Amino acid sequence: MAPAGSLSPLARTAYRWSQNLRLGWFGAQYALTRRLTDSVPLPEHLKAAMPSTRQLTADRARLIERDLQNIEAGCYRLPHDLIENPAGALRQSIAYFADLPNVNRRRRGEEGPEVVTEEAERFPDYYRRAFHHQTDGYLSEKSARLYDYQVEILFGGAADAMRRQALVPIHDFLSARRIADCRLIDIACGTGRFLTFVKDNWPRLAVTALDVSPYYVAEARRNLRPWSRVHYVEAAVESAALPPASHDIATCIYLFHELPAALHGQAARAIARMLKPGGLFVFLDSLQSGDRPEYDALLESFPLAFHEPYYADYLGQDLAGVFSAAGLIVERVDLAYLSRVMVLRKPSLTGTLRASRASR
Repeated sequence: MAPAGSLSPLARTAYRWSQNLRLGWFGAQYALTRRLTDSVPLPEHLKAAMPSTRQLTADRARLIERDLQNIEAGCYRLPHDLIENPAGALRQSIAYFADLPNVNRRRRGEEGPEVVTEEAERFPDYYRRAFHHQTDGYLSEKSARLYDYQVEILFGGAADAMRRQALVPIHDFLSARRIADCRLIDIACGTGRFLTFVKDNWPRLAVTALDVSPYYVAEARRNLRPWSRVHYVEAAVESAALPPASHDIATCIYLFHELPAALHGQAARAIARMLKPGGLFVFLDSLQSGDRPEYDALLESFPLAFHEPYYADYLGQDLAGVFSAAGLIVERVDLAYLSRVMVLRKPSLTGTLRASRASR
């Protein structure tokens, strides 16, 4: 179970030192990436409304303080990789910059947006894209090995801290339950990065890592090797053949902005179907237009600079309506830097019966 109680002064200092180092490391590589990348022309109204570097820096710092407060409150532990292996980080950096010319070639339109492989036909049409202009999209071992590092550079070192905000509602939910009897499914688990934080905090919790890419599932297996009680499923959420009412918790992190809007309802219904009555659904994805108006121009410019074919539709999607239509109740919505966290619940059988009686 996640530990309770405040941190020692030494642990607090170690956290702040490590996170500041992380932000500096990835922030510097983001700046270098921009210098090595052709700029994408933006409409004047977007350029004029972009948030300043000072604002982005200040908001990242607030996210880190929030992360620390959650740790102090006992919602989750210090990150299991608080002190990273410098040699490993250097190897990842070299691999990232070695691949950057390929990314820039796709950004310039010298290669098409579709991923061309012999096995591409195995996957849904919407998935066969070079998302973010990354090499092979999500369909290679190389992509899976680079992905987390690419995302951290994109967010200036803040990606993990944003992901960890999804641990807070999980902590609240599990605090009143016997953890060994509960099951969690992570929808579109990717490399399993978020699940490493889940398992580090609740090692007795049984988890399912679901993703459509066999390469990312293989990477998740590698990253989650230190923990037991992990099940792996290769499937798209909208077509996953999992038993109904089989999980107490479902999480979905940074998936919906990469799904066509027409599939949002199918995905939401599939998630609701997997949850037990009274189950928890934690959704974490990009901000939407209007969540933080000062960031609207940044959000609107994102699909222009990166290959995100469904992102513009996501920005205006009525997510609460989509989830409500699937039978999920929105309990609260929170914002964490560039991310939106939604906490939802599948009504319990008792609550459904009460509502039915009240409507008679």
